[in-house]
Amino acid sequence: MEVFVKYLAGIDNPGHRDRTEEILAWVANKFPNLKPQIKWNTPMFTDHGTFIISFSTAKHHLSVSPEEKTMMHFADEIAQAGYSATKGLFRIPWNEPVNYELLEKMIEFNIQDKADCSTFWRK
Repeated sequence: MEVFVKYLAGIDNPGHRDRTEEILAWVANKFPNLKPQIKWNTPMFTDHGTFIISFSTAKHHLSVSPEEKTMMHFADEIAQAGYSATKGLFRIPWNEPVNYELLEKMIEFNIQDKADCSTFWRK
């Protein structure tokens, strides 16, 4: 988690900073084989050099980006969780609970689906 210290320190709102740190720590603890990294000023996790998931903060929400294929695969569950979404990310409002079950499923899906992937992004 040391890799995220500078990023987290740059989040002005203490509640947003704590929530972001909590989510990043949860991913790191739940998936210890994933590599925590900062790329494009964004905290993310990779597996054997391939992208798995990233997070970014905004004024009203935390954005979660698992790649478009994963967004399509989980579109119904994202909607059922009440999260707004685009083709590449969904938003967890700061004042709403985190659906960790959905996050876990998405990360597991990406790890399995990209097990043989040799590029950072899917092609």
